[in-house]
Amino acid sequence: MSVKELLRTHEDERDIDRLVAVIEAASDCAAHCLACADACLEEGDPMLNRCIRADLDCADICTATARVVARAGASGAPWLELVRVCMDTCTTCAEECEKHDHEHCRICAEACRRCAEACRQLLDTAA
Repeated sequence: MSVKELLRTHEDERDIDRLVAVIEAASDCAAHCLACADACLEEGDPMLNRCIRADLDCADICTATARVVARAGASGAPWLELVRVCMDTCTTCAEECEKHDHEHCRICAEACRRCAEACRQLLDTAA
């Protein structure tokens, strides 16, 4: 059973497609950020320390967001703020990654931008 099918079993009135998009984008972004942080460590360049920190923060926030949104209640109040934080964190991480010429940073920035957009779309429909 897919996450979408599972969420449809809830009685809450929610935009399932947008919730699933955030869950999937946040999970994907977390994996990209962890891989990027690891690749940055391999570079051995102290100039990448901010990127590593941004990657790790983003991975943690994306993971938490995916988990909380998967059990989002109808009111949205508790989890909407987390989605906002995730969107902002992904944007910040993308901006940091885009400062570097490494392929892993470019790929990570793209995943961060996709997640930020999924969050924005969910927030637009929840408002």
